[in-house]
Amino acid sequence: MAGKGYSTGAAAADYDNDGWVDLFVTGLTSNTLYRNRGDGTFEDVTSRSGLGAVDPKNGPMWSVSAGWLDYDNDGYLDLFVSSYVAWTPRADRCWMEGGHYFYCHPRVYQPLPNRLFHNNHDGTFTDVPESSGISRSLGKAMGVAFGDFDGDGLPDIFVTNDSIPNFLFENLGNGRFREEALDRGVAYAFHSNAIGGMGADFRDFDDDGLEDIALDGMYFDTFPLNRNLGRTKSFSDETVPRGLAQATHELTGWGMGMFDFDDDGDKDLFFAASHFTGSGSRGRSDAALPNHVLRNLGNRWFDDVSALAGRDFQIPGVHHGAAFADFDNDGRVDVVVITVNSYTKLFRNGIPAAGHWIALRLVGTRSNRDGLGAPVRLTPPTSAFQYNHATTAVCYVSSSEPLVRFGLGPYEEAKEIQLRWPSGRVQAPRGIRGDRVLTIRERSN
Repeated sequence: MAGKGYSTGAAAADYDNDGWVDLFVTGLTSNTLYRNRGDGTFEDVTSRSGLGAVDPKNGPMWSVSAGWLDYDNDGYLDLFVSSYVAWTPRADRCWMEGGHYFYCHPRVYQPLPNRLFHNNHDGTFTDVPESSGISRSLGKAMGVAFGDFDGDGLPDIFVTNDSIPNFLFENLGNGRFREEALDRGVAYAFHSNAIGGMGADFRDFDDDGLEDIALDGMYFDTFPLNRNLGRTKSFSDETVPRGLAQATHELTGWGMGMFDFDDDGDKDLFFAASHFTGSGSRGRSDAALPNHVLRNLGNRWFDDVSALAGRDFQIPGVHHGAAFADFDNDGRVDVVVITVNSYTKLFRNGIPAAGHWIALRLVGTRSNRDGLGAPVRLTPPTSAFQYNHATTAVCYVSSSEPLVRFGLGPYEEAKEIQLRWPSGRVQAPRGIRGDRVLTIRERSN
């Protein structure tokens, strides 16, 4: 994979159901699809897949994040690509300080439509932004995350926008979406302003069976946490009452994720942090920041525990993308963070008092091979339910492991794991031993 042009982000998943993880790379003027041959090499199949086609109305567009989802539950992964702004090098000359031009504000540039590609089951894709309704909303998109906020079995799409209202595309079925962010309460932050949205995660942080939305943005924006209210199909902004406004007011966040880092049964928040580079009134001379972790205390409050995360974690950097996986198979989620103009950082999770855990590797047969989109409910021996779902679309310009993870706290096993495949099949194994990766294969009957 030699690469080409100016690349921005990546999305990993098995789009052709052959058992090998493929890679889609976004870029400033073009994108690339690398098909995994299964022998340790990748093949550039962008042209023949149809993903290299230029948008007929807008020409080459700046793609930032991307994510794989099966929006019609037909067993094959489709692709969503976020588009930023109509940018050209000559247009990026707004202010000069110290003899150098500085970044223009996003308001200077025209917005663009996002793109949605349907998987044709034969290695090719069809661009369906108009028939799906996705292209009706012009934005300045950065991060993307998938979840089923209304519990109808169809994945919905949340998109963070830079300094304009966010998007929530409700999946109506039959390949159609409707943008609902304003009506559902996730377009703006609690202070009624659009933020410079970056990364996002779409998970159930309070384990009430309803998937919530967390995102980050610029300093003084604060990082919104939106709680799903269920029956009204709307969200309440929990940023202030959950402690996030206080903890994030001075931060600029990029990549972020919602994971149970200490395996106590409650999902925590990680933010890859840094301000924009620059000086004087247009930027921040203190661009480098340490990353931040907010622990979910399980009592309606998140506590900033970054100072306890170790000496290496305190080293500032211009951190942007972040990906999450258990790299050493010890049951604790680790984080790899991309640092601008510097080395990539791999933070090994060494929390000494972490609880028991279980991770599920899903293998779809009728559903997509990775089982992406499958919601999972775990029942511990004596405590309340926990909820999660399979996705690799987490964060900002990044892709994470597809395993579905749960912290078990003091319990060595789960009483039951109920899994609903995208095909509609339900499996519910019982008496599951913890502290391992369990492979669950979709039953054919």
